[in-house]
Amino acid sequence: MPNFPLRPKSENLLGSLIREVSKDAMDKPGLIPLWFGEGDRPPAPAVVKAAHDALDQGYHYYSSSLGRPELREAIAAYVSRLRGLKIGPERIAVTSSGNSAIQMAMQLIVDPGDNVVFAVPLWPNAADACDHLNGEVRRVALRFTDNAGWSLDLDKLFAACDARTKAIFLNSPGNPTGWLATKDELKAVVEFCRARNIWAIGDDVYERLVYEGDYAPSLLDFARPGDPVMSVNSFSKSWCMTGWRMGWLVAPEGVVDTLGKIIEFNTSGANTMTQRAGIVALDQEDFVRDLRAHYAKARDIVHNRLAKFPKVRTARAQAAFYSFFQVQGMTDSVEFCKRVVREANVGLAPGRAFGPEGEGWVRLCFAIGHDKLETALDRLEPLLK
Repeated sequence: MPNFPLRPKSENLLGSLIREVSKDAMDKPGLIPLWFGEGDRPPAPAVVKAAHDALDQGYHYYSSSLGRPELREAIAAYVSRLRGLKIGPERIAVTSSGNSAIQMAMQLIVDPGDNVVFAVPLWPNAADACDHLNGEVRRVALRFTDNAGWSLDLDKLFAACDARTKAIFLNSPGNPTGWLATKDELKAVVEFCRARNIWAIGDDVYERLVYEGDYAPSLLDFARPGDPVMSVNSFSKSWCMTGWRMGWLVAPEGVVDTLGKIIEFNTSGANTMTQRAGIVALDQEDFVRDLRAHYAKARDIVHNRLAKFPKVRTARAQAAFYSFFQVQGMTDSVEFCKRVVREANVGLAPGRAFGPEGEGWVRLCFAIGHDKLETALDRLEPLLK
């Protein structure tokens, strides 16, 4: 076998532990897949039509690296309308997925030896983006209590910062936990970062999937125009467009041009026909509200069933579409999830996929039909009773 010269950081990437569980079972007959973070509903018909129309109208070519002007204007108007803010299109960068937005935010700010402080457990690609740039990942664990569920210890979060800290990164609403930061916590983070001139980065991808109110609070709500605050977002979750691969960043005006250069360097820009469909998606408020109501019922089905099992420790998700639960006596979540595939024909995500703090826990994505969800829980019951 040739010894090809590879960068150690690249060669030693762990890869997704969720895919390790799923790789040999994706096509297993009758399997109910609850491992990946996507639902089984298609986008709104108007969004699909917009993509078809874009192809017919000749949208086959490059756009600006920052995104088509009309989409940047639509995103700015959407964010401003949703949050009662004044966000202009000059503060918007369109990206080829929310994941891509995170990667490029890290490329914008992280040099070797810098550190970024993350509240964990967390979707792994965010911390890995920092690590792959030879930045130091500092992990501050969320607290879990049976009565209150997940919560953030601000003192520990701030104590993890030092002279080499470039950013605090918060994923709220949280994947995998369903945790939701409070307005007071987000305000405190913005004020802390403003005072120290470090970045506050919010992963707002699940902001519309909350079960009280119409949207989650964001770092943007407390940021002044010149503050070092960035918000990552995506069309994947709230508009059921996971395979369309399009997201955006809200950033201070003074850094968006630099982001454009980074986007040009990485992808040259987002898919053009998808951008046309994104403009239509942002107006689908009835679709988003109906989706949220569907997920709210699914959340309650899962929580009420899991809460009956003495081996299970969990909390009702405040947001997103996941149930994250601990299984008594289980010490290897990857092997446990493989066993679940074999014995229950249900796909779950191992907690260790979200960092060492997630070991002993399992994530279940409840963004599917309610009848299918009940069937999956019936199958899981013998393993969890």
